[in-house]
Amino acid sequence: MPTASQNALFGMGNPLLDISAVVDKDFLDKYGLKPNDQILAEEKHKALFEEMAKKTKVEYHAGGSTQNSVKIAQKSVSQYGAGPPCSLTQHARLASRCYPEMRYEPERVVVSPQWMIQEPHKVATFFGCIGKDHFGEILKQKAAEAHVDAHYYEQTEEPTGTCAACITGDNRSLIANLAAANCYKKEKHLDLDGNWSLVEKARVYYIAGFFLTVSPDSILKVAKHACEHNKIFGLNLSAPFISQFFKEPLMKVMPYVDILFGNETEAATFAKEQGFETDDIAEIARRVQLLPKVNKNRQRIVVFTQGKDDTVATVGDKVTMFPVIDIDQNDIVDTNGAGDAFVGGFLSELVQERSLEQCIRAGHYAANIIIQRTGCTFPEKPDFH
Repeated sequence: MPTASQNALFGMGNPLLDISAVVDKDFLDKYGLKPNDQILAEEKHKALFEEMAKKTKVEYHAGGSTQNSVKIAQKSVSQYGAGPPCSLTQHARLASRCYPEMRYEPERVVVSPQWMIQEPHKVATFFGCIGKDHFGEILKQKAAEAHVDAHYYEQTEEPTGTCAACITGDNRSLIANLAAANCYKKEKHLDLDGNWSLVEKARVYYIAGFFLTVSPDSILKVAKHACEHNKIFGLNLSAPFISQFFKEPLMKVMPYVDILFGNETEAATFAKEQGFETDDIAEIARRVQLLPKVNKNRQRIVVFTQGKDDTVATVGDKVTMFPVIDIDQNDIVDTNGAGDAFVGGFLSELVQERSLEQCIRAGHYAANIIIQRTGCTFPEKPDFH
């Protein structure tokens, strides 16, 4: 079974330093915050991040959608078990024709435990923009601790992007300040020979749609490289506003997308913007799969998650439903990182050339673990069976 090599997975996006601490009501009132909310930082919130950093029990994590996904992919673990049922096996065969990396696996596979991407380190490469400041240094440290090979474009115009999680009891108020994350420059970073060589080393590429708001030219350059070399390029719809207000750059990159991720709300918004005239998620997935594509050697795969409902995926002309892992609703702590975690689990198997079923199972496992924890955090060692 193939194993992942260093820099085999490439991600590019908006890096944020997640800052988490328990606060009191007075703190929320001081900055005009609600106990359970998600907002973008305004001028009045600028001092909040430094004040959070002075808390006695503050936690830092390397965050941002794409960085979360590649971080989880790097840390994921796989243990083989019984193979897919017959109907899914047929789809695995179909997938293997267009995606040799997604190897067809017999209905019974070896049951010996095997670590996936925890070793070797630095399987995942990440590009994004940060500031030359204290928070930037912490972010670099946290990415290194997660064994992600992060190569940030560092500049002095804007501070490192941050996302504060103000915890009061069971509530979490999120305040995001994108700052430097919005300042990525293709010509000053991606185009440099040393950085581009890391792009060339990768076999699988993943970028969240959020980055379309920052550097669509960078996305196109990476997507075209993947297409020209018959590698796998994945994109996430990320949020409804991407399909609504960044439709032009989204549709410019769509012909190069081999795997498209999204949730049911993002899928429905995309369908409405494209004039599909259906709200059936399976039908939307089928129509997205049929959109024009440059690399004819790889038929597009579309994967739409639906929270607690089945995940929808296309292979060939078929649409398949994949049940998620059952969980007691009382065990759910925080669903904010579920989408990033699903993609991370999926990529951890994909980069090791596993079947589509195995990729989705790993995605479900990772999401199931993350929603039982605060933020996009995870145990030291996954236990994926």
